[in-house]
Amino acid sequence: MVQDESQGEVAARSSEPREKKLNIFQRIALFIRQVFAELRKVVTPTRKELVRYTLVVLGFVAVMMALVYGMDAAFLWLTTQVFGIPA
Repeated sequence: MVQDESQGEVAARSSEPREKKLNIFQRIALFIRQVFAELRKVVTPTRKELVRYTLVVLGFVAVMMALVYGMDAAFLWLTTQVFGIPA
């Protein structure tokens, strides 16, 4: 370990040479190869799982809509009571 006197940072010395920086086209090609490698890991859900996930999402959205509607109605009632202006 070597301590840089000016910055107070600690860095490890390595006997391995640094890798040459890739040009823009090589970086794009590497990125695309990595994307395809990650896509190979994706597991497609079965029809039963897909239906279950869809129902869970729709149920959650319905609950959130009801919650927002309820809060909107409560705030409308509250502002009507406070300011006395009918909606």
